[in-house]
Amino acid sequence: MKSSISILSSKNRLEYINELNYTDCDYIHVDVMDGKFVDDTQFSLNETKAVNYVSNKLLDIHLMVDNPINFVNNYKGYKIEYITFHVECGKDINKVINKIHKMGYKAGLSIKPKTDIKEIEEYLSKIDLVLVMSVEPGKGGQHFLKDTAKKVKQLKKTIKENKYDVLIEVDGGINNETVKLIPDADIVVIGSYLLNGSNRYDYKRYIKKVVCK
Repeated sequence: MKSSISILSSKNRLEYINELNYTDCDYIHVDVMDGKFVDDTQFSLNETKAVNYVSNKLLDIHLMVDNPINFVNNYKGYKIEYITFHVECGKDINKVINKIHKMGYKAGLSIKPKTDIKEIEEYLSKIDLVLVMSVEPGKGGQHFLKDTAKKVKQLKKTIKENKYDVLIEVDGGINNETVKLIPDADIVVIGSYLLNGSNRYDYKRYIKKVVCK
């Protein structure tokens, strides 16, 4: 299982990334919000550019935006592994997937907690990643929704049966206990867990407590 570390709740994001550079985490998770798809606005182009410059990890971009194609066009030449956008945006899904691939990145589709996996089944042969939200998107520090476990299991079954080459990522309320509910996840997004209490003094250790089951 791989780890993607969300920097959303960090007070000093660039300093935090500098510390994460010395851990075994796989990706830096960047939550881009436009104030429309979700209420909050986060990670302007300038801040994302700064993150890209400071990080020696590949970026895992999560677009919580109404019009993802406009954002994708801004990321040319970045150190990005995945650009993921929401199927619920309902705008030119195939066009956005193709654009991401054309730029040399892997494409992901995300689904909110109340969205059925059937909404993304027609795209599974075209994408590289499904990001399953285990909280409502837009805010950090929320509790893991246990119904996510069933959704991830169903999704894994569909992927295996059809031999799709697509990974499952889970985002929201992930810690060393909730991760046990989603053994079929390939990547987990770790956020507030690392910034709470004593965990923040030993990132490397606490990342391993989640991903090394």
